[in-house]
Order: sequence, then C-alpha cells, then structure tokens
Amino acid sequence: MSDEKVIEDRLYAAGISPLAGVDEAGRGACAGPLVVAAIILRDSHAQELAQVRDSKELSEKSRESLFDVVTEAALSLSVVIISNEEIDARGVHAANLDGMRRAVQGLEVTPAYVLTDGYAIEGLALPNLAVWKGDQVVTCISAASIIAKVTRDRIMRECDLTYPEYGFSSHKGYITKIHTEALDKYGVTPIHRKSFSNIAALL
Repeated sequence: MSDEKVIEDRLYAAGISPLAGVDEAGRGACAGPLVVAAIILRDSHAQELAQVRDSKELSEKSRESLFDVVTEAALSLSVVIISNEEIDARGVHAANLDGMRRAVQGLEVTPAYVLTDGYAIEGLALPNLAVWKGDQVVTCISAASIIAKVTRDRIMRECDLTYPEYGFSSHKGYITKIHTEALDKYGVTPIHRKSFSNIAALL
C-alpha cells in the first residue's frame, strides 16, 4: 500500500485530528464557476463511505447519490463558489488557492490538518499537505471532490436553462466540439471566462 493510501490513518494514529479534505471542480472549464469544497468526515472508515472515490471515476448518477451520503457523513462542510468574473480578475490559480483558504476557514470545526489534491494551500495558517492524486487515495479529499463536482454540475445545468444553445448540461463548460461550435455560432456568454485563450480569441 502506498504512503498516500495510509496517510489519513497515519495522521489519526499520531493523534492528529480532525482532518479536512479539500478539492475543486471546474478549474479547466472555460465557462462557469470554480467550486471548492472542504470537508471533515466523522469517520473516514464508515461503511456508508465505501463507494466514495475520485468524482471523475464515478458516473453522474453515482455522484448525485453519494453527495447526500457524504453530506450526512460530514462533521463540517464548507463550499466556496468562485465566479468566472473573479477568475478573470485574479487568474484561475490564484482564485483556486484563495477559494481553498476560504473553504477551510468556512468550516465550523477547525481542522488539525488539511489534505489537498495536488496543490498546497499557500498562506493557510494550518498545517496542510498536497497529496499526489489525493482525490483518488484519500477519503476526505474524495468526499470533497464529490461535493465540489456535484455542486458545480448542478450550477451548469441551471446555466443550460439560460443558454440552451451551448449544451452546458452535457459538457459542463469544458471545451468540446459541441461547445466550440456553439461559441462560433452564438458567441461568448456572460458566464464564459474571458481570460481563457480560446474565449479571448473570440472577443
């Protein structure tokens, strides 16, 4: 078993708890918000969390059902939604890091340690560790990825009602052939990220 797979257990065994997992959804999309979730689970080994894994490995139906399971299993949960305007103003990486800080600070319970997927949280006044492929191997990060992904998907389905020509309910704002063709035909919407090169080229 890899070090990453046992990192939660090692921290708990060392008396370090509670642990918070943090992950985001929508970083690479060129439309819609970035959503960051932070979560502290009551028990990462709880039987009901056995199916929890990286949201990208789950079907949309599975993510939706696990969203409620994870929410119920949370000791504390915080979600931050970062608009496309804020992403354009600050850059996606800076907006993401700030969103992670805000999500952790929004937890009602202060974690003893914070685990993130891929990026350490600069400027966070709590010990934190970026775990390689953390959303695949750390339960609390996987749980955060499900909350972030489902929250964002729901927002993008709402956007599909406002802008039905673009197919947001299918591609969720990521660039696809259908999305590119819609941009070419109908132009840029207010929810597109104008700082992204493919969108900027159309302006």
